[in-house]
Amino acid sequence: TIRTIQQQDNAELAQIVRAALKEFGANKPGTVYYDPTTDALYQLFQKEGAMYFVAEEAGRLLGGGGIYPSDGLPQGTCELVKMYLRPEARGIGQGKELIKKCLQTAQQMGYTQVYIESMPELKQALHTYEKFGFTYLDGPLGNTGHFGCDRWMLRAIAPDEVL
Repeated sequence: TIRTIQQQDNAELAQIVRAALKEFGANKPGTVYYDPTTDALYQLFQKEGAMYFVAEEAGRLLGGGGIYPSDGLPQGTCELVKMYLRPEARGIGQGKELIKKCLQTAQQMGYTQVYIESMPELKQALHTYEKFGFTYLDGPLGNTGHFGCDRWMLRAIAPDEVL
């Protein structure tokens, strides 16, 4: 099941995010690993133009991902953020379903571009983003504060595109 985040999801999601970053050796300064908002995702995503989804099975959280109007992004652009899954939820299409839901929601909210910041350690995620049509940029957009990320991607969304 994919649903919107609830306040009681905060602690478990923070654990999933940090465990995934640690697993891939990406638990470094300037990433969401050290970002205090990782412990309060429900509160963070109450901002207008933001939405966060969680995947769960039999009442157990598998992971999540969302869209967020990060500071300094160009008009009509949101960021795909905090897209992390437990190891057992990877490679079975769960991440793709979350990304698809995020892209559809971005489109419904009127966004025309979706931006991503990532790291080379997250090779599987980068490959998945490429399959969704994200292309690499030479530098960052906006002011996310995540200086530990050095892979930047962007994807346009047409209002009438079928996602």
